[in-house]
Amino acid sequence: HWMRTTAAAAGCLEIIPGAGGEELCYDMQFHLKEQKWMGWFDTLEKYVLVPGTPFADIAVPTIDTVRSSYLVGILLENDWNILCCGATGTGKSVVINEKVGKNMPDKYMPKSMAFSASTGANMTQDTIDAVMDKRRKGIFGPPTGKKMLFVVDDLNMPAKEEYGAQPPLEIIRQWMDHQGWYDRKTFEVRTIVDIAFCGVMGPPGGGRSAVTNRLMRHFNFIAFTEMGIS
Repeated sequence: HWMRTTAAAAGCLEIIPGAGGEELCYDMQFHLKEQKWMGWFDTLEKYVLVPGTPFADIAVPTIDTVRSSYLVGILLENDWNILCCGATGTGKSVVINEKVGKNMPDKYMPKSMAFSASTGANMTQDTIDAVMDKRRKGIFGPPTGKKMLFVVDDLNMPAKEEYGAQPPLEIIRQWMDHQGWYDRKTFEVRTIVDIAFCGVMGPPGGGRSAVTNRLMRHFNFIAFTEMGIS
């Protein structure tokens, strides 16, 4: 309604799709190359299921997954960390695995991590350090010319310690605040460059905890809603 009202006031209502109210702005995408509004499925190649594909690997695109995948790509390609939130069964992991694992430009290298109640800060730091190359003294990162995307499943699963913090999340927050951490053997600062985080988590409850705002403030949120019948 706001978009149509604003367009009408500017005298360009005719370029806004769905003038009769049958469509929402969320149902369309403005295609920059074509300079026109297009349906989300109009931007994709026709989906063809390859015979023999394992059932677990079948991902049929829906308007919700296409929209979410588009947002994930736009944010990651512009160096933003993202956090995908939603209840179980809303397609968070499917969208992230399809987009980050298969449909990002060649410069991006995905690395999956899965948190549990027993995950610790040292384990998280070691997992990230293990895939970093030394660029120069004190500077570490993925191979030159690449950017590594860490996909963290069940981000809010780590157990809280006695003071209420979740150590694996605090080491990630430390990187987001200070771009690095200390080497636990040499006590030298390790600056980590050219990485980004893509978190996936469900709402608090059932072993999942509420995440501190000190970490949440670094993410752009994408909410995954329950799938409709259509």
